[in-house]
Formats: sequence, structure tokens, C-alpha cells
Amino acid sequence: MCGGVKYGIVLFTSDRGITPAAAARAAEDAGFDAFYVPEHTHIPVRRSAPHPRTGDETLPDDRYLRTLDPWVALATAASVTTRIRLATAVALPVESDPITLAKTVASLDHLSGGRVTLGVGFGWNTDELADHGVPGKKRRTALREYLEAMRELWTADEASYSGEFVEFGPSWAWPKPVQPRIPVLVGAGGTEKTFRWIARSADGWLTTPSEMDIEENVALLRRIWREEGREGEPEVAALGPRPDPDLLARMEAAGVTETIFGLPDREPAEVEAWLGRLAGKLGRERITGS
Repeated sequence: MCGGVKYGIVLFTSDRGITPAAAARAAEDAGFDAFYVPEHTHIPVRRSAPHPRTGDETLPDDRYLRTLDPWVALATAASVTTRIRLATAVALPVESDPITLAKTVASLDHLSGGRVTLGVGFGWNTDELADHGVPGKKRRTALREYLEAMRELWTADEASYSGEFVEFGPSWAWPKPVQPRIPVLVGAGGTEKTFRWIARSADGWLTTPSEMDIEENVALLRRIWREEGREGEPEVAALGPRPDPDLLARMEAAGVTETIFGLPDREPAEVEAWLGRLAGKLGRERITGS
């Protein structure tokens, strides 16, 4: 990785345009540090949950209906890259079986040489969560238990867990991740409630695209982090800002550790050209032989 703040790319995957493998390889070659993909298992046609950006049941992008499985997508990316981190923005762990998901994430980290970052969300689409048996009002509890249970499976020789949503007796589960602790970032609006949850159960914050008061919120997160007895500083990944040097410098000074830019899902040649232009604006050097 280059020194200073890290730069990532997020591809809102779909069954159109560039593939995740091709996009990740192009991003790595262009000098970017991380490659992110989202998750939605399905979108119920009839919904009561409003989308955070539209404020009602309408969706801002039809790719929500066509999203690829994130772990299959990242596995294909792992096979054609060597350096770039493989991440989610965001995954929805409570929509999977936690034991199976722990195995999937550990296998990806093992096979990629320790390159996984787990970006997670509570899930704005409570109708989607309901189809997986997760009550909307308990989604934070469910996510906390899933993460705790998966960490147990990732670290203990004989893992066990007992909670409201997850329960299993002493079990063996290998492979273990290469990383001693897979980083977990929470993608959610910047509130004190969210930051308390992050300080107690995660490793950092992934901002929403509409976040306005990033500098103020990072300061609040850091204060809460210290109050909860956490060492060091939280990771902060900012999603969707302009590649403006002054803005990026201010964000880095405020404590943003990574900036993530959205990638268009166009044909490979267009995407590669777009990445090249963005890398030039950010002062990234093209890496060959990755």
C-alpha cells in the first residue's frame, strides 16, 4: 500500500457490465488499496421500509435487484489479484447462517492471504430482513451476536456460542483466518447510538454516501471509542466524496483512514479508462506485475 490515506473502489455489482474479477484487477493495477462490493439477497416487491436516499419505497438504482453474491464475487477477485483488500460495502450477515458465513469468510481470508475486510450493515430493508426471519427491531442485536459467534469460530479451537439468534455447542471449524482479527466496519448513519455500537462490537465506521458532517462525526466517534476503553483509533472509511485534493486533505486530517469511490458498471475498457483518470487525480501510480 502507498503511504498516507488509503483509497478504495466500490463496484455495485450486477449481471451487467464489468465483472468483479476484471474490476478488482484493474483497480489493483491502478494502485488502489481496496475493492468493495455490496449485498442484497433479494428485494421484496411489496415493501414498507423506505430507502434512505429516496425516502419511500422507490429504489435509486435497479442494480439492487441484480446484485451478485458478494462472497462469490470477491472469490473471483481474489483469484486474479495479489495485493488489494477484498471488502464489502456492505454485507448483511444476518441474512446468512452464521456458521456457514464464518466458514466462507475464513476460507476467503485463508485463500487470499489475509486480505478480507468485512463491511457490515444493520439492514435498511427490514422487509428483506423479515424474509430471513430477523425482526427489524432486533437487527442490531442479531448482528452483534452474529459477529461474536463468527469471531468465536475464527479464533477458538473448540468454539461455542449461546444467544438469542445464534446458538451452537462446542465445535471444530477450520480454516482459521490468516488475520488475527478480521476488520469489521459498520456502514450506518453517524449517530451516537451507532458509534457506541461500533466501539463495543466493531473496528470502524463506513460512512453513508449522504453523510455531511464527517469531521464532526469522526471526532464524536473517537471520543466514544476512548470512553468505551478501546485502544488506538477507529478506522473510518468515507464513501463517495469528490476526488478534490483540499477536501481529501481535510478528511484525512479529521481522521478518515480510507476514501472509497464508486465505480461505474460499464464495459471493461470504459472502466479501466475511468480508473486511470481517477488514479491520476489522486496521484496514484500504476502498479505492474501484480
